[in-house]
Amino acid sequence: MNIRNAGHSGRFITFEGVEGAGKSTRCRRLTECLENGGFPVVHTREPGGPGVSERIRSILLDPELKVAPLTELMLYLASRASNVDLVIRPALEKGVNVVCERFSDATFAYQIGGRGLPEAPVRNADRLATGGLVPDLVIILDLDPELGFRRLQKQGRERDRIEQEEIGFHRRVRSKYLQLAGEESRRYLVVDASGEPELQDSIIRDRVMALITDIGGEER
Repeated sequence: MNIRNAGHSGRFITFEGVEGAGKSTRCRRLTECLENGGFPVVHTREPGGPGVSERIRSILLDPELKVAPLTELMLYLASRASNVDLVIRPALEKGVNVVCERFSDATFAYQIGGRGLPEAPVRNADRLATGGLVPDLVIILDLDPELGFRRLQKQGRERDRIEQEEIGFHRRVRSKYLQLAGEESRRYLVVDASGEPELQDSIIRDRVMALITDIGGEER
């Protein structure tokens, strides 16, 4: 079931990208923009959201833990299923727009592209976790992973388990993201995350406002 023909009036917008691309900041800026414009909006994240998903997040990102690829996939999907059931769907059904930091495309990029898990079973498992829910718009903040890690280094914090992966892993993730965008370009917006933050926010705002107000937006 696709959200665009499921009778929901809220719009579902997700942010994706490699580590250090600025997803949290861009999500926050867009949420503030929508709130200031009088548009109802909920901001959530993955892994995370409701309490059980936040606990799963602590496991997934713990740099002290060794997590096998299949276990990792299942944990991400468990977190997503809870977020969809408890946060995302209820908001959309009430006509509230949802801005989510990472969603299914992160699984396709990290677990299929990065880890090399087989595509069809992963997509089927993700569909089960989401109940067929897909974003109206996927915003990919595209960035060279090496630049992303230089940004993280400036923050001076310890890298989490995913951030500690070798650079080749993160290059594969970026490549998969771009492949996904190329396969279904109408539902994706690729933004150069190395550009000026104000320009990024402007590009994102224009596309999202067109979507929400149905000006030049995709037919539902």
